[in-house]
Amino acid sequence: MVKVFINNEITYVPSNSTVLEACESIGIEVPRFCFHERLSVAGNCRMCLVELEKSPKPVASCAMPVMNNMQVFTDTPLVKKAREGVLEFLLMNHPLDCPICDQGGECDLQDQAMFFGSDKSRFFEYKRGVEDKNCGPLIKTIMTRCIHCTRCVRFAMDIAGVEDLGTTNRGRDTEIGTYVGKIFQSELSGNVVDLCPVGALTSKPYTFIARPWELRSTETIDISDAVGSNIRVDFKETEVVRVLPRLNEKLNEEWISDKSRFSFDSLKIQRLDSPYIKGDDRLQQCSWQTAVEKLKTLLLETPASKISFLCSVNTDLNTLNESKELANILGIQNFGYPRNFDFSFDFSTDYLCNTSLADVEQSDMCLLVGLNPRYEASMLNLKLRKRYRQGLYQTASIGVPHNQTYKTDVLGVTPYTLLEISEGRHPLCKNLRVAKKPLILYSSSLAERHDFSGLKKGLSFIEKNLKEKESKWNSLSFLNQESNQVGAFDLGIGSFKFSNIHTQELCVLLGSFREEELDKVIKGISSGTKLIFIGTNGCEFTAKADLILPTTTFLEKEGFYMNLEGRIQKTQKATNGPALVRDSFKILRILKKRLKTLEEKPGYKIMDLTKKESFSLKSKDLSPSTVSRLPFSPFLTDFYISDSLSKYSTTMAKCSDAYRASFKNFF
Repeated sequence: MVKVFINNEITYVPSNSTVLEACESIGIEVPRFCFHERLSVAGNCRMCLVELEKSPKPVASCAMPVMNNMQVFTDTPLVKKAREGVLEFLLMNHPLDCPICDQGGECDLQDQAMFFGSDKSRFFEYKRGVEDKNCGPLIKTIMTRCIHCTRCVRFAMDIAGVEDLGTTNRGRDTEIGTYVGKIFQSELSGNVVDLCPVGALTSKPYTFIARPWELRSTETIDISDAVGSNIRVDFKETEVVRVLPRLNEKLNEEWISDKSRFSFDSLKIQRLDSPYIKGDDRLQQCSWQTAVEKLKTLLLETPASKISFLCSVNTDLNTLNESKELANILGIQNFGYPRNFDFSFDFSTDYLCNTSLADVEQSDMCLLVGLNPRYEASMLNLKLRKRYRQGLYQTASIGVPHNQTYKTDVLGVTPYTLLEISEGRHPLCKNLRVAKKPLILYSSSLAERHDFSGLKKGLSFIEKNLKEKESKWNSLSFLNQESNQVGAFDLGIGSFKFSNIHTQELCVLLGSFREEELDKVIKGISSGTKLIFIGTNGCEFTAKADLILPTTTFLEKEGFYMNLEGRIQKTQKATNGPALVRDSFKILRILKKRLKTLEEKPGYKIMDLTKKESFSLKSKDLSPSTVSRLPFSPFLTDFYISDSLSKYSTTMAKCSDAYRASFKNFF
């Protein structure tokens, strides 16, 4: 610890602190534009000037390390005059367009000009103009407002790992852009909107929508992936207008992915707003009482063996549990989620990411098997890059090569590379043997392969034979891609059998689904099958449905979700949906109460859906007879429209088109 005098007040701070951090530790606010706690120090805005004893000029506190017995002054006439000068210089070329700027009310330049600036200006010359850049469909640029703090440049290089942004020219001609005519292509690009202290980088979908003082906020979680990033939802009256990150050091720090930030417009596209029932070969609007009675009649009149019940794992835990109990009461055998996992999980360590996101930074090497963490779990990938930048870290991958944000050694694309590692014949075994905290991540897309049992045994065998691994460190982690897949595993819900659907007389869909999952249902059912849809958005399936029950979205109700670590988090109600939509949990609860005379149902039999089959994890070597020659295929082919909700988003569709237009290869 070092003793420092700040405004003649003694304080003790760590020896590696800066003067700015020392001032912040005792509650003295030092203005800044370029400094950010999670970015490298630039020291180019000069707003954080302070006076030091025996220093002829004020110094930038963000770049000045503390020294023992240092005398610091933050409120002297010299400091006040210096801050006025810096602000006068920044405002020399900054346009006076605050009334039309989307940053108005949240602008650091506005606030600091009021507190630290002068009340008069000495400049009457023409302000310079800078051409706006095209950074893609998410970021709107008004580069004349830019004050060259370089936060966006440092974020792109340090955090996102995409060196697309940089500065050109010098002095008055300095500009920030992408060097060449290209978009800022990163799954984390929207975070530069939060970082920009002025209105140079703003959100395109949010342009001219609302002012900060018109908004109300609710803190909730994101369900676009299995991480469960903490977010803040801002809404104007009853409409959600933007989503911002919320600080959580253990999960997403203060960043979120573009899909988490911008896909909320999917909640109002093709939105179901009333119950519908088919009559005279077309759907007709009906009351909730009629719809629930019709659903009850169909479930009672149809034999249990002829009913299929498909539930989405993007619904909350209460709804999943209620749907499982309903299927258990009715004796529905073909009940489950759409992912084709042809096995049972015996222990929670089989389906959890056993290394928490907070502990990823403690690992000393990483092996990725059949997954792309950059798109399947962006916040996990952010932690991996953060660990990689600390140095002495190797990342290896088995599967289709991806453009990662850190150096990754691609070992192969087929399971035979895994066979070599399990038998000790691969060069990577040397590093695995001496690693104390290795990290082995494999995707849930592996669990859909018919040879997964052999792959799982090989992975378990590698994990159990790590020689130098610490005893409390669990190296092997299963990476889920969907928001409540872990919750479905915990409830004992199994896979839905699409092969049996052609013999069914009644098919019930609960929640939202991806296009390929709906295609399997539509192609598999027979012409006489009755279809029931309980969900939020219209799709190809709803046009063929006999009964539609509209439900609330995750922003319109409270619900519990279990993320990939097994952490239970709660969504909060941010806004109200259409007047006639209802909570899916309450729909199923009412239906259960009305199913009193179960003896009327033919073939009634109570099924125990919580029973799991045993799954052996014996330490056996992989053999060529137990694995396929097929290479590992990625779960996501398009990051922006990958999940069941983002496929409705017009913003994500624009991002997908922009990404595909810039993507070229030889295959």
